[in-house]
Amino acid sequence: MKSLLFKFSFIIFLICLGLHQETKSIIDSYGYSDSDDFQGQAFYVSKSKMELGRWGERLSEAQKKQIEARLKNRLEKEYILTFNKEEAIFYEDEKLDAMSGATDSWGKNFSPGKQYKNVKTNTQIQSQEFYGKKFLVKDKLQDINWKLGKETKQIGNYMCFKATASIPTNELAWYDFSWSRLRNTDNANETESDSTSASNETSDIEMTEVEAWYSPQIPVGHGPLEYWGLPGLILEVSAGNTTMLCTKIVLNPKEKLEITAPDKGKEITKKEYQKTIVEKMKEFRNNRMGRRRG
Repeated sequence: MKSLLFKFSFIIFLICLGLHQETKSIIDSYGYSDSDDFQGQAFYVSKSKMELGRWGERLSEAQKKQIEARLKNRLEKEYILTFNKEEAIFYEDEKLDAMSGATDSWGKNFSPGKQYKNVKTNTQIQSQEFYGKKFLVKDKLQDINWKLGKETKQIGNYMCFKATASIPTNELAWYDFSWSRLRNTDNANETESDSTSASNETSDIEMTEVEAWYSPQIPVGHGPLEYWGLPGLILEVSAGNTTMLCTKIVLNPKEKLEITAPDKGKEITKKEYQKTIVEKMKEFRNNRMGRRRG
């Protein structure tokens, strides 16, 4: 019996060793297992579903398609992620908008700017422009408690594994704005002195469910937008009504890629930036209501 158990354990050991060697050979084949010069670029396409709410129920299918066509430059975007082992820079590829002449001045106030991440120092630096004023948002990386799954799927030439997480919506899209956030701020101000209400508000935080697919074949902890911290590059991520998919990867290009953090604008944290947006939108709302009364 002991002999049988020993043989079985030895077989398991050989299988595990074989898997380890296979993974190592995949990594070595790309030539970056121990290289400090490892670099790459990932190209993403982002698509969002149009949400019209109750107002949309009164529209015909033709009207919905017409609105969707007008909002295409906001619903479909392309991004580039340039990365090495520790650093990454992520930004929107605006070539298509420039070629078509499409502009979205309102949407650009609430879109993510050029984003620098450093997974070693837990640092994020992002340039944002809000109604003509430039900000340099410096903060730590988004805390994400990933749950690693066993499901796999092929994305291009890469085998990917599934991971899921639940992230506070306000923290995930801190550069964005919604009128519901403004209403929540108004309610919080009204009940600020009530500690019981404050504790209830904390328990009712809106969460966004995130599904990501990462590939250990590219062993870096980077990803698009706020996403990072998985044992492989994130090639696909879905959150809310938006899905972002990697369509092309270039590893170790001949010309060295530069990763430089943004450095212009008023320094501010994510929470301070959110507060700035809310205060400005309150001002717009109050001015509009004042004109109506007048």
